[in-house]
Amino acid sequence: MSDKSATEQKPPSSSVFSMFGGKKAEEPKKEEAVEKKEEEEKKEEKKDDEEEPESPEVHFEPIVHLEKVDVKTNEENEDVLFKVRAKLFRFDADAKEWKERGTGDCKFLQNKETKKVRLLMRRDKTLKVCANHLIAPEYVLKPNVGSDRSWVYACTADIAEGEAEAFTFAIRFGNKENADKFKEEFEKAQEINKK
Repeated sequence: MSDKSATEQKPPSSSVFSMFGGKKAEEPKKEEAVEKKEEEEKKEEKKDDEEEPESPEVHFEPIVHLEKVDVKTNEENEDVLFKVRAKLFRFDADAKEWKERGTGDCKFLQNKETKKVRLLMRRDKTLKVCANHLIAPEYVLKPNVGSDRSWVYACTADIAEGEAEAFTFAIRFGNKENADKFKEEFEKAQEINKK
């Protein structure tokens, strides 16, 4: 019997692979892992019970008290005759291309005293003026090439950027109906300004 046990080989152990650089795998202790997990869950439940969300009443005092200021748009003494949404372009002669001036509401405003009508257009959001000029009787609206919803005209004195400057404008609308209505109102304003 002793000879038999000596000749029988032992099954290879996991330590055989350690000589190739691998570590002997340790079996995780399942019971300890389960216990730790249960303890962590209990701790989290206690935290949730203890930490009820409080609604702190936070009040900040302003450092500077600002007074309400009335902003003047210089439209107070004028009536709106016509208003339509549009996109305005100006022709840059140096670059020989159209540059976008802005998108917003285009209005025809009539002064209550002088009865003169001007075109005023402000950009959306910033409300910066992108067109501001009288609608002179000599201005000629021409259809823009390739579009039935835009017009081109030369303006001799636009004061949107401070000083009066001559520009060629193209104004484009969302649809043909708005473009036709603009032309109609533009011509009415020219008749009013002839007087």
